[in-house]
Amino acid sequence: MTSVSLQNVSKSYGAVEVLRDINLEINQGELVVFVGPSGCGKSTLLRMIAGLETISGGELQIDGTRMNETPPAQRGIAMVFQSYALYPHMTVRDNMAFGMKIAKKPKAEIDAAVANAARILQLEPYLDRLPKALSGGQRQRVAIGRAIVRDPKVFLFDEPLSNLDAALRVATRIEIAQLKESMPDSTMIYVTHDQVEAMTLASRIVVLHGGKIEQVGAPLELYERPANTFVAQFIGSPAMNLLDAEVTETGSQTAVATGMGGHAPVPIASHDSDRGQKVKLGVRPEDLTVTASDDYLFSAEVEIVEALGETTVLYFKPQNGEAPLIAKLPGIHSIGKGKTVRLCASPDKLHLFDSAGISFLYR
Repeated sequence: MTSVSLQNVSKSYGAVEVLRDINLEINQGELVVFVGPSGCGKSTLLRMIAGLETISGGELQIDGTRMNETPPAQRGIAMVFQSYALYPHMTVRDNMAFGMKIAKKPKAEIDAAVANAARILQLEPYLDRLPKALSGGQRQRVAIGRAIVRDPKVFLFDEPLSNLDAALRVATRIEIAQLKESMPDSTMIYVTHDQVEAMTLASRIVVLHGGKIEQVGAPLELYERPANTFVAQFIGSPAMNLLDAEVTETGSQTAVATGMGGHAPVPIASHDSDRGQKVKLGVRPEDLTVTASDDYLFSAEVEIVEALGETTVLYFKPQNGEAPLIAKLPGIHSIGKGKTVRLCASPDKLHLFDSAGISFLYR
C-alpha cells in the first residue's frame, strides 16, 4: 500500500520560512491536488516529496518509511514537469525507455513496459517519431509515459498542462483523468494553479496559502463548505461574493442585515454572543437571481454586462468601499448597464464568516 505522510513538515531558506506545520496523509489510490496562489509553497512542497528540496523540519514518510535523507532515485517516485524535457534526438520509444535502459533493465522488460504505457496513453502510432513531429499535448503524454514505465510508487505532476493552449489543456486534462481511472491503485500528487484542473481531477484538494494548509477536502466539500474566506474566494469562478453584514437574530438559524439594504435568514446556528457582530455574508455568483420582492440580499447598479449566451454575467458598481459584486445568471437576460436590480439567493446557498474570516460551520 503506497501512502505519503507529511508530519509537521517545514521549509526555510535561511531566515525566510516558506512552509510551516504541514500535516497531511495521502492514501493509496488518491489523486491529491495542491492549489494556491503563486508563492504559496505548493511546488516547493512537491519538490520536497520528490527529494529535490531538503526538508528543514518534520518528517516525510512513503509507505511508512522515513524519506527525509533518502536520495530522489531511491524514493520510488516519478515526476512530470511542466516542461516536457524530452531528448530531441531520440524517438518517442527511446525517450520512454531511457530511464529503464540506464537502470540496465532487461530488453524484454523495457519493451513490455513501453508498449503498456503507449497503449494506456494512445501513443502507439507515434513510437518511432521524434518529439519535433509531435503536438504539445502528445509531447506531454510522452513525458507522462516516461514516468509510467518506471512503475513508481507515487506519481508527481508539477503543473503539467501550463505550457499547453486552452484546447490542448482540456484534452490533456481528460487524458490524465482517464489515466487515473486505468491505474486506480496509483497514488498521484498534482500541483496546479488552475482550479478547473483541481475540481475535475482531484480525489481531494489541498488549499495552500502563505506557506500553510488552509483546508483539505473533496472538491465539492471545499466548494460547498469552505472553512474560511480565503478558500471561499479561491475555489469557484467567479469568486464568491462577500457582503458586509450584521447579525440581527441568533439561534438554530441566523438572521443578518447587509450593508446594501438587504437581509436574509441563514440556516446556520449561531451563539447569543454573535448578536450585533459584524460578519461577512458569502454567496456565489451562480447562486444569485434577480428579484422584484422586498426579500433580497442587496440592491446595486449594473456596471458591466457580459452576455455569453449560456450565461449572463453582471458586474455591479461597488458601494461603501466593498469589493465589486458579481452575479452569474443562466441564459440570456435583457439587463443593461446602469440598471439597478435586486438580487436574492436560496438561504441554503448562503455562507457566514466571522470577523476573523472563519466560517460559522467550523468554529
